[in-house]
Amino acid sequence: MIPKIRRPAQRRMIPLEVRANERLTPHFARLTLTGESLSGFAGSQDDQTVRLFFPRNGQKGLWLPSRNSDVWMAETLLQPKTHRPWVRNYTVREFRPEAGELDIEFALHGDAGPASAWAARARPGDPAGIFDEGNSYLPPENAYRQLLVGDESAVPAILSILAGAPETLTGDVFLEVPTSADIRTDVVRPPGVHMNWVSRDAAESVPGARVLAEVRGADLKPADYTWVAGESKLATGLRRHLVNDRGVAKSAIAFIGYWRHGRSSPG
Repeated sequence: MIPKIRRPAQRRMIPLEVRANERLTPHFARLTLTGESLSGFAGSQDDQTVRLFFPRNGQKGLWLPSRNSDVWMAETLLQPKTHRPWVRNYTVREFRPEAGELDIEFALHGDAGPASAWAARARPGDPAGIFDEGNSYLPPENAYRQLLVGDESAVPAILSILAGAPETLTGDVFLEVPTSADIRTDVVRPPGVHMNWVSRDAAESVPGARVLAEVRGADLKPADYTWVAGESKLATGLRRHLVNDRGVAKSAIAFIGYWRHGRSSPG
């Protein structure tokens, strides 16, 4: 059985600030964060998830919980909203310990969500904070061929996984992005991994629906391990398809619903 998540041995709140904000494509931005406390951060190359803390509109500074355990959530919710930060889950795209920097990439969708709005406007010196949550990409050692699938919310995680993958890895990657202008042409990956990009462009489909249809219709070689993340119906729908239509064992699939279409995260 594939474990659902691997927690780091030690977790703590890490105060940071924005060093740079780079627009990668029309719907993706990369924020570089830095801080002295990063010296003790145990970064990994895969889908390392962190809780990202950032200020609400009108807040002059950033309050961070003092607890280095899961008690941080209760501590945060006890704060009045005027004092409480926004908290969202994001993937560390790249960690550079020698420079004391880490990158987080954001899928931008205007002001529809607080993280997208903040990322679009963040400037050098703006405060932020992270709390390490661990990894969900945990393939067994003999997973020589893999299937990786995601919508735009999972693009940073999958690109990070590919960048750290062994050169011997083979498989297929399916990624859905808002427009063809968001397709990356500089993906670092093993030579035996085939990239498949799907863009919605002007189509009014729910994010994840197009890439799910693409995988369903694809002529795929059996994979030893599948990792799918993104909109909830994409994650559950792909797992159902692989199990029911392709005979894949449930134990060989890791599926993560990052978000639900039409629902906002509590804050």
